[in-house]
Amino acid sequence: MRFERISIDPRICGGKPCIRGTRIMVTNILGLIAGGYTNDRILQTYPELTHEDIVAALDYVSQVVDEDKVIPRA
Repeated sequence: MRFERISIDPRICGGKPCIRGTRIMVTNILGLIAGGYTNDRILQTYPELTHEDIVAALDYVSQVVDEDKVIPRA
């Protein structure tokens, strides 16, 4: 499965996409990258993550952004 590392469960983090088996949300990883963190620094911050988890989070985000309907912000 393409997103086997991503979990969406309404009982965990309000149903926001997380790295499976953690409460680390995809948006946390994206925010760290936007803030200039390298993959190595993210892995130091969250030692329970793997490089593959970071890649899966970015892949997930790219798929969501690429959906047919994107709602523009005012």
